[in-house]
Amino acid sequence: MSFDSLNQAAFQRLNEVRFISDSTHDAHFEVDGIPLRVSAHAANTFRLTIGKSELPDYQLLQQPNASEVLKVVAAPGVWQISAGEMVLELTCTPLRLKLTRNGKTILASITDQHFRGRSRLPAFGVGDTENRGGRSLWCAAFALESNTAIYGMGEKFGPLNKRGQLIRGRTEDALGVNTELSYKNIPFCWSPDGWGLLAHTPGVVRHGAGYPQWSHRSYVVEIEDDALDLFLFGGEPAAIIDSYTKLTGRAAIPPLWSFGMWLSRAYYKTPQEAIDTAAALRKREIPCDVITLDGRAAWEVRTRFAFEWDKSRFDDPKKILGQLRNHNLKVCAWEYPYISVHNPLFKELQAKGWLLKNKEGAAYVFDWVKDPTDNPFGAVLTPLPPSGILDFTHPAAAAFWADSHNKLFDDGVDVIKTDFGEQVEDDMVAHNGDTGRRLHNVYPLLYNACVYNATKSYNEQHGRGAPMVWGRDGFIGSQRFPMQWGGDPQTDWEGMAASIRGALSYGLSGVPYYATDVGGFYGAQQPDGELYLRWTANGIFCSHFRYHGIGVREPWGLGEATEAVAKKLLAFRYRLIPYIMGASQQAVLTGLPLMRAMPLAFPHDRLARSFEMQYLFGDALLVAPIIAAGGEVEVYFPAGEIWHDLTTGERIVGGHTRVIQKAIHELPVWGRDGYVLCLGPAMMHTGEMDLAAPINEAWLFGVPRGQPCVMNDVVTLSVENGVAFLSGVSAAQCHSVSDSDVGITVRDEFGRVCVNFLA
Repeated sequence: MSFDSLNQAAFQRLNEVRFISDSTHDAHFEVDGIPLRVSAHAANTFRLTIGKSELPDYQLLQQPNASEVLKVVAAPGVWQISAGEMVLELTCTPLRLKLTRNGKTILASITDQHFRGRSRLPAFGVGDTENRGGRSLWCAAFALESNTAIYGMGEKFGPLNKRGQLIRGRTEDALGVNTELSYKNIPFCWSPDGWGLLAHTPGVVRHGAGYPQWSHRSYVVEIEDDALDLFLFGGEPAAIIDSYTKLTGRAAIPPLWSFGMWLSRAYYKTPQEAIDTAAALRKREIPCDVITLDGRAAWEVRTRFAFEWDKSRFDDPKKILGQLRNHNLKVCAWEYPYISVHNPLFKELQAKGWLLKNKEGAAYVFDWVKDPTDNPFGAVLTPLPPSGILDFTHPAAAAFWADSHNKLFDDGVDVIKTDFGEQVEDDMVAHNGDTGRRLHNVYPLLYNACVYNATKSYNEQHGRGAPMVWGRDGFIGSQRFPMQWGGDPQTDWEGMAASIRGALSYGLSGVPYYATDVGGFYGAQQPDGELYLRWTANGIFCSHFRYHGIGVREPWGLGEATEAVAKKLLAFRYRLIPYIMGASQQAVLTGLPLMRAMPLAFPHDRLARSFEMQYLFGDALLVAPIIAAGGEVEVYFPAGEIWHDLTTGERIVGGHTRVIQKAIHELPVWGRDGYVLCLGPAMMHTGEMDLAAPINEAWLFGVPRGQPCVMNDVVTLSVENGVAFLSGVSAAQCHSVSDSDVGITVRDEFGRVCVNFLA
């Protein structure tokens, strides 16, 4: 079957429903003799499971138990299951559902019918197991109204609204950001109409989101697994993401230094080249916190990966990394979970059964170059050796891999770049009995969790603070192991634009942190100054920032003029860190991403949804990235709000679009009326931050929201989640607030002092 086809004849339509029993949190049925269970997990969350599975679930759910009380009311052929604010209605024949919230229908089974009188696709179906490792194939189809939009499904580089698209949820080494293939696939989606859906499975999931070749008026989800296990959410988009992340795990807060600038390239060929780069950063007064030793910078390619420094270059790793760290830099080192057949470690792990196997029980050797005429990495990167793949389902193998990091950390590595993980083939066999096809999507999650927890364990023992990884792949629950970057964008304007869409799509899928390869990873040419600086400006308003690519990515490598502007932009990035820290705390509490696309930030403003490149960064800032040469961008200012230009102080009433021109040094960013942007001082690295008083200035946009609180004529500036609210200010329009030893000074948009309150 081709990627875009759907074999309807392969599905048995599920029809006859029989009620079995109910309990406090669950209702049990049979449909055509197959077990069907409905559970109430929260006031706005139902779980519908058809079939049973004894296969590993990989702990994708952090709160797997139902907790909401449900009630079943039955009538002939109809069962109404109520819990909290929602009612799930099941009917037969055939099996269909309707989900209502507060009396309003938010989701229902397919209504698209042939003139012959039955639905074009099964409302619920089970079928073909051919070529799927014995797994069942399930489908569920739901009705869409003409204006229904659908968001989520992981990191995707095309339009954020998936309506009209066919999305295949299978993690791939996408070799760019130009197709439907992506590194982070999450079978979770939602609509501003008030519903969300999670397919709880590690298996391959296809989403026909109003895909015309199937049905333009239906959302069809097709799942490979032993059971169909769906979570149905109701509520506003932010509430749905909140529920999804409660279910699959809240994000952790990355270390403070991770919010600074990361510098990398593919690659520093000698340790001295990296050391000289670190020295140049400080000499040129360019703020930076992390330097990366990418894949070929530290390891001998033919024998990697075995936690062994390339002895021809790293004769004293601890001394070399110490020289980098002496420049107040953290060190990031690259790895992947593959062991070259040319390394003695391969035979050792093979003998212990710690590598993924073939059907005959021997270690599966993955050969990167299946066709000698088609090297997947082209001529730009070194060919990779045939390798075994570590089996993270084997507890002893996972423990070995985790513990092996300690010697790297002892040498001075602070964080690991967890690259790759997509090469699990269908016919591989894991220690836990799963096939490679079912393990494929979840493998990178197991890999990143292993390295994240290894870092956490080491840091706790040595007082190093919060852990993180710099990972490429993602899946259900990846937010628990921050963070992921966007893979390998092409070095051009469209590569940058697609990277922004990937970031926003990933955020709409419940993951708060993201970064792109600022400057682009690969391409026929190096970035010119304009592309490099616009990418820099856009990258400032991601949760994390890293320069990376094949070739020079250091700011001074593109000339003095480019370097001067980059320094100014990076200085502002560092001033933003207190605000970013607050937005990260908010993400932990709510699941909200730092980069909030318009459908999430303003779900009821239909015009806002069509501006898919702009977003809120935290609560207070509207960002409209410039994605083409010339500095022009069309901005929609959401209705019901007033917006303040960070560069000029201009006050703009929302509800319309405007074409804006920004010079190369200006940021296309607007402050949201009633909010305050908390800024810290300029610094060269986050080690200079005074954590007891990280904020030294706050810019107030318009009149503060909420009731003013005046105590003894003293103005109070309170900070919550990085957004400050000023109490006791007059209605005069204000632009900035400075907090000093003598008090709080409020300035208008022209910089004039309009209020000065003594502390």
